[in-house]
Amino acid sequence: MTENPNLTTEKGSKAYLTGIVMVAVLGGLLFGYDTAVISGAEKGLQAFFLGAKDFEYTGFWHGFASSSALIGCIIGSALSGIFATRLGRKKSLFTAGLLFFISATLTYYPEFLFFEDGKATFGLLIAFNIYRVIGGIGVGLASAICPMYIAEIAPARIRGTLVSWNQFAIIAGQLVVYFVNFLILGDHKNPVIDLVEGVYSVAAGSDPWTIETGWRYMFGSEAVPAALFATLVLMVPETPRYLAMTGNDAMAKSVLSRINGQAEAEKILAEIKATAHEKVEPLLSYGWMVIFVGIMLSVFQQAVGINAVLYFSPRIFESMGMGDPMSYTVMMGVVNLSFTLVAVLTVEKFGRKPLLFWGSLGMAIGACGVALSNVIAEPGLLPVVSIMIYTASFMFSWGPICWVLIAEIFPNTIRGAAMAIAVAFQWTFNFIVSSTFVPMYDMTTESMPNFGHVFAYALYGVICVIAAIFVLRLVPETKGKTLEDMTKLWRKEK
Repeated sequence: MTENPNLTTEKGSKAYLTGIVMVAVLGGLLFGYDTAVISGAEKGLQAFFLGAKDFEYTGFWHGFASSSALIGCIIGSALSGIFATRLGRKKSLFTAGLLFFISATLTYYPEFLFFEDGKATFGLLIAFNIYRVIGGIGVGLASAICPMYIAEIAPARIRGTLVSWNQFAIIAGQLVVYFVNFLILGDHKNPVIDLVEGVYSVAAGSDPWTIETGWRYMFGSEAVPAALFATLVLMVPETPRYLAMTGNDAMAKSVLSRINGQAEAEKILAEIKATAHEKVEPLLSYGWMVIFVGIMLSVFQQAVGINAVLYFSPRIFESMGMGDPMSYTVMMGVVNLSFTLVAVLTVEKFGRKPLLFWGSLGMAIGACGVALSNVIAEPGLLPVVSIMIYTASFMFSWGPICWVLIAEIFPNTIRGAAMAIAVAFQWTFNFIVSSTFVPMYDMTTESMPNFGHVFAYALYGVICVIAAIFVLRLVPETKGKTLEDMTKLWRKEK
């Protein structure tokens, strides 16, 4: 990522900027990879721990093991401001990459040092979850610092576009891991898990390879992109803003010159120095409504249930009667990536509110379609199409647009603290939804064995409708407005 300063043109180097942003975006890809790797591994993991003799691996424990990384995400996002300030943006990204690598290698072989090879025990389950939490801390750091790094390194005229690509990379990371899991599984089959009178068991004839080995390869596969990311981060510069704030003006000017050209670098550095010590106001200086809207944007992004689908998609497609659930998961990943690109390309044309509103309604239709297909016991096309509508609607709306809005709606003087609160709520509700999905999805009644399938998606559908009303009534449109306009907006509302 380095180049000869003498080669810097008056307009700066697009290649240099592109290389830097590509490295930062790789952090977003790892974010998506780490959070979605569980989708292919969770059934093998469940079958493995169902073989434990010293405790009963219940639906609660499986829900917890499948979502324990999210505890780390909450911790990492909460600490991201401290890391970014004390270590800098670059070192924080390196730390995230290192945590990704450690988590990948230890979840591949959680028996490391302390446990007997291949023997499922309660102690091993605790160790596995600790290693997933470590990776989650990396995700939490990356979720906050990757867009921050891009925003601080990018020229103002293209900052929004470059930051938007981070969300695209997150979804790309999910697609990559779906495909990697598909390749790892190969000719093998995920184990069949039976649920009889509330007790889980592995069906006879289940593939032993997926129970003992397959899930390990899936978690371990993340070590490769994690090592690449940590290595490449060492080759990119610290952001000019952080360099200027820590008194390294010469290096800040050097980086700015390579990106923007020397004449523009002088102006930008002066602006950075002028705002290096921003005024901070109390959190409620603009009233409680702005905080409430920011928090609820984050809450609804998770409460609509999307990550329950992304994390458990093979299980869901299998319950729909699909013969090869992993191939349908890959297909869903392609759809998700395509519709995320729609959001990136249209958010400045259509605005934030319309995309959120219509996305909410699309998700409601998709979720209710899945619930209905379970009521009428309709396998095949209807539930698959409904799931695709559900996820596609999220990807052009709540997926990327929530991140855009919570970065825009808060006034400058409270943005840091308000965003930290909003992001913490986001990861908290991600954990709540993900950890409750499996036991809720598996609920049964005497008259309706698949009651949980119907209840889960009907609940998500109702929440989607409530989200649409919330957007219509309370969320301001920020298209075309400056960040300073937000100060005027909320002072008026107050």
